[in-house]
Amino acid sequence: MGGPQHRGVQVTLQNHLSASAQDFLAKPLLATLSTIRPDGSLHAVPVRFTWDDDMRLARVMTVASSRKARNLAANPGSRVALCQVADFRWITLEGTATVSDDPREVADGVSRYTRRYLSPPPDPPGRVVVTIAVDSVMALNI
Repeated sequence: MGGPQHRGVQVTLQNHLSASAQDFLAKPLLATLSTIRPDGSLHAVPVRFTWDDDMRLARVMTVASSRKARNLAANPGSRVALCQVADFRWITLEGTATVSDDPREVADGVSRYTRRYLSPPPDPPGRVVVTIAVDSVMALNI
């Protein structure tokens, strides 16, 4: 992946991820999304997500009433971490997150999700897309 290493963990701020990192992120796995509650405590939840290497954006489909979306609405532009793990490999995408109910952005999120997971996400009332502008990537064995 390039970038500095600390005990085998590589950190990068490059414009594009390595081919091996992109391949790993293309696998239809779950990740853990960590947000900060209004009281300052962490909220971590498993999610499905998509990665756009060209735009350095990760997207998570959810509903506005979910804890993660409410955390982000309470503190717009707050930092989040999204970590995908498989065996002894992991990659964490960090950045600022926004929540949108704009029909075009939600439709784009649904389209990307459907391509990655080969089926559309659930379609509950209040569906929104969380978009993470990734500015830091950490990985191990990628």
